[in-house]
Amino acid sequence: MTDTPEWFRETLCPDYGLSLRVDRVLQESETGHQRLRLFENARFGRVLTLDGVIQTTTADEFIYHEMMAHVPILAHGAARRVLILGGGDGGLAREVLRHASVEQVTMVEIDAGVVAFSREHLPGLSAGAFDDPRLDLVIADGMAFVTQSSAQFDVILVDSTDPVGPGEVLFTDSFYGRAKARLAEGGILVTQNGVPFIQPEELRQSMRAFRALFRDATCYLATVPTYSGGPMALGWGTDGTARQTPVDVLRDRLEAAGFEPRYYTPEVHAAAFALPGYVARLMT
Repeated sequence: MTDTPEWFRETLCPDYGLSLRVDRVLQESETGHQRLRLFENARFGRVLTLDGVIQTTTADEFIYHEMMAHVPILAHGAARRVLILGGGDGGLAREVLRHASVEQVTMVEIDAGVVAFSREHLPGLSAGAFDDPRLDLVIADGMAFVTQSSAQFDVILVDSTDPVGPGEVLFTDSFYGRAKARLAEGGILVTQNGVPFIQPEELRQSMRAFRALFRDATCYLATVPTYSGGPMALGWGTDGTARQTPVDVLRDRLEAAGFEPRYYTPEVHAAAFALPGYVARLMT
């Protein structure tokens, strides 16, 4: 008789859940804000959960982090200062810092425990990003930072958890307005907006705020297996024209950057803004 394997079941949504077999529990801990659990799964590698919700896996994190970082940075074409709100595992900072043209990255994370946990148990995600002299790590509330700071950024990336707990405020109209005030001329705001098929209100509410704030307000999509239920939406807001950057220009900029992403390509970049009807209707 064999032991019944343990299965993790995510219950973020009341009528839908993702299950992963727990092959081995590696670490469990509590921070002042969240409960962290790290386990291994044969398909997804190391799986990090916060308060019972999957945040990232070592097998497919590159898709999300590449699409959140490279789409706005390469579309902008001259991003020097980047603000990351959230992203305590360091994966997004890793991708942003692959751009030698980026001179400074300010990363604001509310939970120092997530950073410490990730540095110790998921060092491959940050891949040295926390030791890069261009990175300024600030342990603070993201809403408070954009309210109190006077700094200007070319790109702002909101790598938040879902709109529950510490991440809830990062989905409010007030937050989006204050984040926009931190954008330099032609700056771009990109946000994590969930899986539209499963979480339609999350995208609808964010896009309502974006339309009131930005001349160019939309989203683009990335297919990340961990975030099941359809493609994931990344909100896009700018008063500039970066979304119209031609594919051949994106290709030249990526070549000049000198690295080869695993998921992102200029062609995928352009296609990601072609929205299925049900997603486009959430933004009207």
